[in-house]
Amino acid sequence: MSIPTDIKQRTSSGKSSSPSDIDKKAVDFDTKSVLADDNLVDVEPKPFRFINLIFRQGNSSQDLDATATRRSVYDDPVLAPHYLPKPDYENIHRFDIKARWTYREERSLLRKIDWKVMLWAAVSFSALNLDRGNLTQANTDNFLPDLKMTTNDYNLGNTIFRLCFLIAELPSQLVSKRLGPDRWIPIQICLWSIVTLAQFWPTGRSTFLLARALLGFIQGGFIPDLILYLSYFYTKTELPFRLALFWMSLNLCSIVGSFIAFGVLRMRGVHGKAGWRWLFLVEGLITLAIGLATFFKMPPSPTQTKAWFRPKGWFTEREEIIAVNRVLRDDPTKGDMHNREALTLRRLFQALCDYDLWPVYIIGLLFGIPSSPPTQYLTLSLKNVGFGTFETNLLTIPYLVASIITMFAVTLVSETVNERSFVSMSENVWTLPFLIALRTLPNKPNSWIFFGLASGLLAYPYTHPIQVGWCSRNAGAVASRTVNASVYNMFVQASSIVASQIYRKDDAPMYRRGNNFLIGICIFNIVILYPGTKAYYIWRNRQKSKIWDAMTSEEKTYYLTNTKDVGNRRLDFRFAH
Repeated sequence: MSIPTDIKQRTSSGKSSSPSDIDKKAVDFDTKSVLADDNLVDVEPKPFRFINLIFRQGNSSQDLDATATRRSVYDDPVLAPHYLPKPDYENIHRFDIKARWTYREERSLLRKIDWKVMLWAAVSFSALNLDRGNLTQANTDNFLPDLKMTTNDYNLGNTIFRLCFLIAELPSQLVSKRLGPDRWIPIQICLWSIVTLAQFWPTGRSTFLLARALLGFIQGGFIPDLILYLSYFYTKTELPFRLALFWMSLNLCSIVGSFIAFGVLRMRGVHGKAGWRWLFLVEGLITLAIGLATFFKMPPSPTQTKAWFRPKGWFTEREEIIAVNRVLRDDPTKGDMHNREALTLRRLFQALCDYDLWPVYIIGLLFGIPSSPPTQYLTLSLKNVGFGTFETNLLTIPYLVASIITMFAVTLVSETVNERSFVSMSENVWTLPFLIALRTLPNKPNSWIFFGLASGLLAYPYTHPIQVGWCSRNAGAVASRTVNASVYNMFVQASSIVASQIYRKDDAPMYRRGNNFLIGICIFNIVILYPGTKAYYIWRNRQKSKIWDAMTSEEKTYYLTNTKDVGNRRLDFRFAH
């Protein structure tokens, strides 16, 4: 067999990653029967299959009993040995190439995972928002004057929070990968809850900035930790929709937080303390209770749900087999690391140098800037145009409700049409006309007109969940996914740092200079950034296909056996766009 020179150069020096490094006994299937199984579903979901899987209830019994098993590399006797999970993979005892299941079984299991895993993950995610978003509510109760601070001090506090959040991203991921996200996540929640309730006692600018620094450092990495955890239970087409539900839960939490603030801020004067002090104390205690409960609500993996306080576990043996094999069939790389396996420095360096994810990082840096300052300053702006403390907290609710609807809709559209670049661009397309309208308002606008425009702007379809799933999908391996999710979120936090400096005191109250800058960024994202990212991934996929499709079966086998390429560096990997 003649091996192409370029393949030799890419693989000849590499240590065999398979099949010598794998447990060949795991390959136990009849080649003829596997190849003859025509009932398998195509790997890529067809249009509306995503929605049908969720709302399959009205379909006939015959449809529900059809085979739901996705076709994968495991059904190719040549390729299968190169994609087997490692022998120390925590779910290896449930891995079965011959496993088949129906839509009825998968739907039942998915519902159970949603109720058991996703629901509490959403609750813990809400705890994050409750403790990092209550500062805007405290602002309506004279928080800044009480501590003798200005809006510039407020900007500095937000900057320090974001900077510490950013610095903690990678260290948090390294700890999470070693301890396991099921242990590290509840520890994080408990720690930041203590910092939150300690904000009952700040005395001035220094203690305020210290609290924001500690809160940011502890919360940093929480979102990628949670995404890593959920990837153990969901496929790549299911995860973005669940992430959208998380950010929807954040909005629900903000609504609940507004009502909590409406009541707790009325405690101003109780024991001589300001209402905002009681707000920090009450919400810190709430999230501390959530953190303690999370220790008992997050099992390590689908096959590790049994514990002394849960002796029967959550899933039957049959359900565990389906849970493990459907995820591995969707993404075989999820079996290449144990869930308590620490990252090596080499894998960390490889992930950081993955230039194919840089376009998504740049999107993370720029996409949220146009809407971030209006969000941060909404409560202060509403007070400036004449609304009172309690009215202001209640007036934040309409845009939060609208945002839930638009976020849900845009995520369904993205997964249904299998499109990310242009769908994600819709956030900036929505924001642009409202920014232009706010820019043209007089210095003393009608309070209700300002409220309507600001609420309309902030009701934008939030596409961050789509982009988080996009980054995770294009990472292509557990180690890369762990690091790249953190790097993406670091760029998002850097975006918030930049955005928090755009609205300045000397530009108040309408921030015209700041809005000019936001409009410019928005236009750049729409015209250049998102179309350019899509064009780049189309080009990269064509590059890979040109080499891979020209190879014979023997050459592909040689490549897969000897290559050092991992994750999205492999020639058989294709980028989503």
